[in-house]
Amino acid sequence: MTTLGLEEEYLLVDPASGLPVHRATEIQERLELTPEIDPDDIQRELLSCQIETATPVCSTLTEAEESLLNFRRQLDAAARRFGVLAAATATAPRIEQEYPQLTDKQRYHELKASAPGIVGDQFVNGLHVHVGIPDKETGVQALNRIRPWLPIVTALSTNSPFWLDRDSGFGSWRLVHYRRWPVQGVPPVFEDAADYERRIKRLVATGAIIDRGVLTWVARLSDRYPTLEVRAGDVQLEAQDSVLLGALIRALVTTAVADVDADTRFLDPHPELLDAALWQAARDGLTGDSVDLRTGTLTPARAQMERLLDYVGPALDAAGDTAWVQAGLATVWEQGTGAERQRRAMKEGGMPALLELYSSTLINER
Repeated sequence: MTTLGLEEEYLLVDPASGLPVHRATEIQERLELTPEIDPDDIQRELLSCQIETATPVCSTLTEAEESLLNFRRQLDAAARRFGVLAAATATAPRIEQEYPQLTDKQRYHELKASAPGIVGDQFVNGLHVHVGIPDKETGVQALNRIRPWLPIVTALSTNSPFWLDRDSGFGSWRLVHYRRWPVQGVPPVFEDAADYERRIKRLVATGAIIDRGVLTWVARLSDRYPTLEVRAGDVQLEAQDSVLLGALIRALVTTAVADVDADTRFLDPHPELLDAALWQAARDGLTGDSVDLRTGTLTPARAQMERLLDYVGPALDAAGDTAWVQAGLATVWEQGTGAERQRRAMKEGGMPALLELYSSTLINER
């Protein structure tokens, strides 16, 4: 079975004000004392108000869900000991005027020096899905084939509507924020693995990015693992929604690898149309229309999701994931994406209700 790994980033906030709290060092130290947590599962992000985790390499969705829920439970407990709320939201709904504290790593200081205005606003948290690939050449060809599906994956993941104490008008303000980095959006088509490497090296040589880690395409090959890494998603309110996205992305990559083996032709939309589709998905999520990249016309997001399910259906069946995905999507259609749920909470009870949503969903089990 094709392997799967999930990375989640969380925000630490004041439970009364909702402002970011720079206590990641203390919370990390507490987590390292927790028997249920492997210290290698705890990772630090750019800002000291963020903490990240990564699941082990998983074969089943149940493994991934149990790993995420375990970490979320321990993170919740550790954060509360310091009077902090750990939140699975992809943007901070409000921030202070002062420049944020960085995690004390040389690379992060170099990143700040390269783009201080962008780094100062980097209160954003993503979900990264790693799917095992046979080799780099196959991975590049699979990357070419998943490109037209990345907007609908983004739409499903939207969970960051609020920024600077107001509704951004986007379901995923995180994705819009990332458009400020020099290498962003959907990756281009690559001829082969050699072309992929050649073009990345040229980008790094420009000095516009400090290293390969700042390739903020919404999908890329991992430099650390033998995986194709999809980075289109916001971190999810609930672990089950992260696993839902993981299941769909695994099926998408698995299907693309099969298409590589069969040497089938793939859809290569005009780059400006694909970029517009991604932007629109970040704005509208699943609440409106999406761009059908075969025709350039608008179609309901739900119909686009049905097309994706038709495409990856055999891979879902082969992995035994079909029932999980159907149940997960039924919940999303009923409750809305994270962005819709955040907006509903804010409308019903303002910031206190939004913070309660963060608190109640972090370790929720369905």
